[in-house]
Formats: sequence, structure tokens, C-alpha cells
Amino acid sequence: MGRMITVAAAQTGPVLAEDWRTAVPGACEMIETAAKKQAQIVCFPELFMTPFFPNRLTHDFDRYFVSLPDADLQPVLDCAADHRIALLLPFGEKNDRHYYNSCLVVNGDGRPLGMYRKTHIPAILPSALAGGTGSYEKFYFSPGTAFPVFDLAGVRIGIQICYDRKYPEGSRLLALQGAEMLFMPICAATYGETMLRGNTWELPLQARAYENGVFVVGVNRSGDENGRKHIGRSMIVDPIGADIVAEASVDQAEVLVATLDLDHVRTAQTSLPWWRDRRPELYGELSAR
Repeated sequence: MGRMITVAAAQTGPVLAEDWRTAVPGACEMIETAAKKQAQIVCFPELFMTPFFPNRLTHDFDRYFVSLPDADLQPVLDCAADHRIALLLPFGEKNDRHYYNSCLVVNGDGRPLGMYRKTHIPAILPSALAGGTGSYEKFYFSPGTAFPVFDLAGVRIGIQICYDRKYPEGSRLLALQGAEMLFMPICAATYGETMLRGNTWELPLQARAYENGVFVVGVNRSGDENGRKHIGRSMIVDPIGADIVAEASVDQAEVLVATLDLDHVRTAQTSLPWWRDRRPELYGELSAR
């Protein structure tokens, strides 16, 4: 028997209410479901408590953000602690004058370990296609400046939020720091087309797992949110061959759970010895350009 861990991807549905506080009871229900399935870590999607507000331009955006600690958010943390389940809680974070697209990391005893702030902030032009609203994240979020790793429930983890997954450098830096599992909270939609989005959804998740020899847990939103059609299909990817261990539906909220053998990380990293054969002394131009 290897080093086993059970993880949960809490795939939420569309959010139609503007007040993020209305999502708190549903979040607690999903945590309880994950706990009943013996999950040790549960991760939610990007900005899961609010509509995906960055797909429109509004001056009244402060209401979508939370400054910690917050009494209205605390029941979610308390629910996870009551069930002794570690929590990855993505949310819009207000910190002094800065607004971040963040993910709070909370240990199984309810103790916050730190924060990851989305590093790559996109801006996507709208199109004439149905659902082609575009994304204006650069108007709302300051970029994060670090790639922290966390020891959580016996596994070393890193986090990449949505657009971050398209950049191999961040995932590689996390793996170099010993991350065995990358959690990727995502809010991916088709934006009215499939060739660049729906048909390629699994590719970066499998690529990041394969090229680093780590597990990847991609957690997405599902369903139609006022014309914004989310891809769903949250998935858990094994580092050996980047096989998809478990995959959620396209349009339903659900808690996807899988029990994983962390020894697969060592197997993947020794069978395909990326670390031995890397030539970092030759890669300086990557960051210089």
C-alpha cells in the first residue's frame, strides 16, 4: 500500500445571486459531502461564491470582494474544521488598496496556512458569438508575486488559478519546490466557441501533470450563467501517463472524489527523469526576454 490520500473537487454550478453570502450554505453542504466520502482535502473553483463578474465592466465591484477575517465567511472555515478536512477556498480578496484573485489554504484543524494569489491576469476581447462576453480581469485584479507551496494533509501542494494553468513556468517552479499535487481552481467557459476552449480543456491539465510528474486537480464551474456557458468537467489527473483518474459532468454541480497513491509521483519522476536532465543554466533567456 502506498501513500494514499483522498481529495475532492467541489464543482459548483452557475451563480445567479449577486451577494456572495448566499453561497455559504451550499459551500458547507459540499464540504459535508466531501467529508462523508472520506476526503482529506476539498478544493472549490475560482471565485466560486460570486457570478463571474470579470466578464463585464462595472464600477460597483467592491461587493464581490472579502477582507479577511470575515464573520460571514467564517462558517465555511468552521464547517471544514468540524469535519477535519483541509480547505482550498478561492475568493475575491480585498487587501488594503489591492484586489486579488486568491485562494486561501486552511489546514484540517481550521488553521489558515497562507494564500496564493493568481499570478497571470488575462484580458480577453469579446466576440459576436453567443456567450462571447470576453474577460476583463486586468481591470479588477492585481497580480500575485509568489509561488508558495504548502504542507497539507500529508502532501506538499501548490496552486495555480485558471489562466495560470496555461503557463508551464509556474507549475514547474512549484514542482521544483517539492509540490506533489497541483490544485487548479478554474472558472472556464466556452466564450461561444469550442475549438480553442472546450476541445482543449483537458490538455493543459494533463500537460502540467505529465511534464512535472505531479497530480493535478482541476476544479471548474458548470452550467449556464446568464449566457456564460461553463465547461465543467472538473478532473483529477495522475502523473503516470497523465491519465484522467476521475472526471465530472459538463453541466451539473457535484463533488468529485478520488483516492490517490502519492507514490505515483516518485514513479513518474524517476521513470521520466526530467529533473536529472534539465539544463537550467541554459534557460536564463526565458526570463530575460
